[in-house]
Amino acid sequence: MRLARLAPVLITLITLGTAARAFESEAHVIYEAAPGSPVLRILSTTDIEIFEPMLRAFQESNPGTTIDYTVASSTEMMNALMSEGQAFDVALSSAMDLQTKLANDGMARSHVSTATSRLPDWANWRDQVFAFTQEAATLVVSPAAFEGLARPRNRQDLITLLREHPERFRGRIGTYDIRSSGAGYLFATQDARTSEIFWRLMEVMGGLGTHLYCCSAEMISDVASGKLAFAYNALGSYAEPRQAAGEAIEIVMPEDFVTVMHRTALIPASSRSPGLGGAFVDFLLEAAWSGDPPDYYPFATVNPRASDETPSLRPIRIGPGLLVYLDDLKRASFSKAWLDAVVRE
Repeated sequence: MRLARLAPVLITLITLGTAARAFESEAHVIYEAAPGSPVLRILSTTDIEIFEPMLRAFQESNPGTTIDYTVASSTEMMNALMSEGQAFDVALSSAMDLQTKLANDGMARSHVSTATSRLPDWANWRDQVFAFTQEAATLVVSPAAFEGLARPRNRQDLITLLREHPERFRGRIGTYDIRSSGAGYLFATQDARTSEIFWRLMEVMGGLGTHLYCCSAEMISDVASGKLAFAYNALGSYAEPRQAAGEAIEIVMPEDFVTVMHRTALIPASSRSPGLGGAFVDFLLEAAWSGDPPDYYPFATVNPRASDETPSLRPIRIGPGLLVYLDDLKRASFSKAWLDAVVRE
């Protein structure tokens, strides 16, 4: 098997300059099989280095299949699939609301199989959107930045710390930029629905010069380097392996509530090889929901009873409720309130 890589910068330049693929991608890799073999085209928000073991395992089980894997933000994924009708066979995204919108608007194919039939109701929406992870939005902190201070147990503790020690935290706070991050917008809207303390926290963070990011990985890197004291709503699934590898970070799960998102998979209506897409979705779901996931599955085991065992967990449910904040007027109103609190332009 030969792995052909193109540099992300080169791919971005090509996407911007090519009418056939006008959306912006962040990275692109091709896992080649024999010349002329069928091609499985995957569009994903998950970084290549995280998902590569899964891709290689699928190709080992399907050695006659070439895999074309493109990484893009959830916003660019929507541009590709909804605005441009790009032909991908699988879409994998951390933005559950945008995946739900694609399915709701007729942009996803139905897929029924043994693997999909085993999913609980909350993990399968209309046989079109399928959950394959369970990932908490956490507080990732720098131990050095909190030296001499108790770790915040909840959002009120965090607000109190920021008010009592503003100079320690000024310019050293990070969170998602909801204007460019679909996952960030999803977390923000869900936090706001859960508790009004979210807005009080955003006001305090905004007053201390919060840095805005597209992705968890970049936030966590800046916490590990000491640039940030903490990152709010960074994915624990990205932070855990880095903490285990010895990076200078700690993960705090707030006791008041922890928003839990699910990465989801769907087969776009524009797919040219829906059979291949379905085969990959089944392969992914079988790994995720096996109870004892194989080594190539890159995320923590999905636990269907997690919220029963840990009441502070607030899983986001796939379904039409996620479409509320995608309404243009609702989105504009929420975004303005968030910008007024956090950015203060």
